[in-house]
Amino acid sequence: MEELLKNHMFATHAIAAAGSVTFGNALSHPLDTLKTLIQVGSSSNKNWVAAQVLDRVRSISGNSGLYSGFGWSTFGRISGLGARFGIYELLTAFYTDGREDNHVYVSEALLAGIAAGALEAFLSTPFELFKLRAQVTSASRIPNSRSVTAKQVSAPVVARLLQGYTPLKKAWDNTASLLSALSTKHPNMVGALKEYPWMITGSGKPPSVYNVRRPLDVISLEGWDALWRGLRSGLVRDCIFGGVFFSSWQFLHIAMLDWKAIEMDPPPRSEEEIGPVSPLASSLAAGFSGSIAAAASHCFDTATSRSQCIVLPKYISMERKLLRWKQPGYWIERVAGIHPADRSLLFRGFWLRMAHSGFASFAIVGSYFLAVDHLVPR
Repeated sequence: MEELLKNHMFATHAIAAAGSVTFGNALSHPLDTLKTLIQVGSSSNKNWVAAQVLDRVRSISGNSGLYSGFGWSTFGRISGLGARFGIYELLTAFYTDGREDNHVYVSEALLAGIAAGALEAFLSTPFELFKLRAQVTSASRIPNSRSVTAKQVSAPVVARLLQGYTPLKKAWDNTASLLSALSTKHPNMVGALKEYPWMITGSGKPPSVYNVRRPLDVISLEGWDALWRGLRSGLVRDCIFGGVFFSSWQFLHIAMLDWKAIEMDPPPRSEEEIGPVSPLASSLAAGFSGSIAAAASHCFDTATSRSQCIVLPKYISMERKLLRWKQPGYWIERVAGIHPADRSLLFRGFWLRMAHSGFASFAIVGSYFLAVDHLVPR
């Protein structure tokens, strides 16, 4: 490991990779914002289009609202793509060990991409949560700060235990009237129950997403488990995306090598004799593969976005565990993390995600080749 860190070639490639991911993310992040807002804002009787979402973001947050959550997205993409390509290179090196050439079959690229996508999902899910909630905040009309302060003064217990929580007084009065009929020796049973946060949670509605967007707010209200909310659907999404992306990219790479070998005389005996594919052709192939992979995994991306947009206090999660609450839906939906109410919404933002993934893949691969060509000495 020390020799690897001292290797200037490794540091150069790492800097080039991080810079290319940042550059590609900066170019494609507005498309991701529009896609995310369409996914979480649509319902069965309301279908947002890109123009409507763009007008709403501009009217509330200005043009800068399109880059809400850019920092979280960049950190998540650097760690996620680093894991994706790192695991892929390790597994393909294992596959080609002992072969005369470094040829990787499409099936091997598929399996390596699936394994790489699993690690990518685990590393990038917390960053995606904060990124998504920042994007939702850019299109949300936040109430006046004076009214929020007045509510916190009138309910200090709620403000202390559940930050951003808005109680529903009518529901609490109904609970208190039911409890008043019970015989008790406690002098103020209703007032004592207000000290228990799960009773307060059960008497109102959870706070809005824009009130629970910072890491400390998420951890204090929803617990550490909330950082990996949507991991099931995200895991399936990234495994499908990684497998389809690398297998289709390898298929196109082999096709371009075969096309290049046709014009060579004498015919080459190995891929090393053919030579590398041009950076532009490889970047175009990566962009096309990214679009195909996004299309194959889009429904799971929608399920992940909609689950991360839900604020679920940890006291409700505790109650569900105690009551052995069973998630609705078919078994495959429960395994994949898809809520049955989202069945008709899984393909919202489909074309935007294809455009975002294809454009980002083309920009990342192309800028990486360009940076390496200028930074690495010949």
